[in-house]
Amino acid sequence: MSTTQKIIVLRFSAMGDVAMVASVLQEFRAQNPAVELIMVSRPAFKPFFEHIPNLLFHPIQPKTIHKGISGLYQLYQELRRYKPDAIADLHDNLRSRAISTFFRLTGTKIKRIDKGRAEKKALTRANKKIFKPLRQTVERYADVFRELKFSIKLSHRINKSAQALPEKAKALFSDQTTKKIGISPFAQHIYKVYPFEKMEVVIALLSQSGYELFIFGGGKSEQDIAEKWAKTYQNTYNLIGNFNLTEELAIISNLDLMLSMDSSGMHMASLVGIPVISIWGPTHPYAGFLGYGQLENDCIQIDHPARPNSIYGNKPCLCGVENCMDLIKPETIVNKIKEKLNG
Repeated sequence: MSTTQKIIVLRFSAMGDVAMVASVLQEFRAQNPAVELIMVSRPAFKPFFEHIPNLLFHPIQPKTIHKGISGLYQLYQELRRYKPDAIADLHDNLRSRAISTFFRLTGTKIKRIDKGRAEKKALTRANKKIFKPLRQTVERYADVFRELKFSIKLSHRINKSAQALPEKAKALFSDQTTKKIGISPFAQHIYKVYPFEKMEVVIALLSQSGYELFIFGGGKSEQDIAEKWAKTYQNTYNLIGNFNLTEELAIISNLDLMLSMDSSGMHMASLVGIPVISIWGPTHPYAGFLGYGQLENDCIQIDHPARPNSIYGNKPCLCGVENCMDLIKPETIVNKIKEKLNG
């Protein structure tokens, strides 16, 4: 490929999906250093891409200047100034299809992700479920670049690269002898969240075991919960509302381990090379959304014929009287963490 190759990459949301794109683009850039990438996503997600060389981030503002079809045409006008050779649509929603259509009319090459909707439906349906691992989302992203005739082979490994800690976090990391665990106990959909009373037991047991705990993710209501835990348990710190996304990524890169739901905390840890113990309820790693480079053996979940019943976690569990999250004991999680940290 010549040095003039420019690829516009479209993926607007959600947070974890965009973080997975960043993991793929890191490897793509290493294997295709001459290609220029223009990443189009929401402004909040820019920190995911700041360490990728030869990548320019272009924000989409879907609620203001890029709202509606006229706003998307405005975005197209902004993007066409880059004179791209191709569009990699990693989203395949109405907005990304509209942008692609504008470019297709000018003869620009378009390739779009195959989300595997039919096989995902078969994996999650109640009757005649086809229970098998599907193609990983990161490989589906990479397939789009392969269809554009680029070579990319994903390593599926995490590479730890500790970033400089923010000044106001340095005091929290002054003890270099204690293992540091990130906890990302929240998710966009409540059905993916481990019950708070049981998560509190996990935090209590880890605190008693002498680990330092750092709680990530969420808004004001989650911040209140995290603050309560931080005040109650020794060596437990709430980071919600105290650091921006760039600073959070730097802090995560200095941890020993992350405990997360099937949510963005897992994907952020993958991006900076930190191993994750993840907890799964109505969703399942087989759907293809396990964090990049993470191990299926580090997923905590119960076996049940009704699982999975949701791809995104926006549907309640169908496991019966007790849902699948409630059936996971706090001690199981703590023992898995200790096993992982002790090698």
